[in-house]
Amino acid sequence: MLGQLLLATSRSALVRRSVSGFPLTRKVVDRFVAGEGVEEARTAIERLRDANLAVTVDHLGEETRDARAAAATAKAYITLLAALRPLELGRRGEVSVKLSALGQRLDDAMALEHAREICAAADANGSTVTLDMEDHTTVDSTLGILRKLRADFPSTGVAIQSYLFRSVDDCRELAGEGSRVRLVKGAYREPATVAHQGKSDVDKAYVRCLRILMAGQGYPMVATHDDRIISITELLADRFGRGLGSYEYQMLYGIRTDRQEDLAGAGHTVRVYVPYGDDWYGYFMRRLAERPANVAFFLRALGGK
Repeated sequence: MLGQLLLATSRSALVRRSVSGFPLTRKVVDRFVAGEGVEEARTAIERLRDANLAVTVDHLGEETRDARAAAATAKAYITLLAALRPLELGRRGEVSVKLSALGQRLDDAMALEHAREICAAADANGSTVTLDMEDHTTVDSTLGILRKLRADFPSTGVAIQSYLFRSVDDCRELAGEGSRVRLVKGAYREPATVAHQGKSDVDKAYVRCLRILMAGQGYPMVATHDDRIISITELLADRFGRGLGSYEYQMLYGIRTDRQEDLAGAGHTVRVYVPYGDDWYGYFMRRLAERPANVAFFLRALGGK
């Protein structure tokens, strides 16, 4: 119930103004967001690199309905990638892109063109791009754009949300050689007609999708903070003969940093999802909705504890 409420408020302009006005909100946001500018993001990325962690960087923003704003987002990614080039991260320093921030709601062709520009800049770094997945109304469009991007940039990845009923079939389609899939549970408020609602059902759906990806020929990116899911991943890796480097774990910036470092120390590729930028509100609220512990952290900070 609390999670659904927080997901609803993630789209509320009124709540956004109220939350943004709390004096201590910035303190809490700093746990989940690596600053507002490129230099702050780069500093966080260097720190993660030195801890033997890979990164995927998200310039925050979504659902633009303005062509100039979409072009500005693409430019921001290109600027970011240029700033990261001296770090020579290669594939350990990719970017994550929301197509709605590139004009997807206006025109698929516009979003595709901007995504191509970002993929070209990433390719110049020896890096890759993963397309974030948003609410269920965008899935077909996102997968269509993915197919076109992969014609020129075959390493382009995509996120699949296990709580959608369709995701088992999508994973089967995407489990082929060369495909890169980030498997997440899902962080949008979806109706019961298209998505599992209960935690247990969502967890079971995640494992079904995970099994398909681990049995396939692609490169699974297991986005989880759940130790049970990590254990299941290791069992599936053993069952299907996957060695270290044939899959990776992904975790959010600021969450379970000790576990991130433990897994990396054991030889796993661990990629941290690093968001930055001033349009942090929607991302922040979805992080609160995902884990009650995040809400407790927020409330403690507001209380000055």
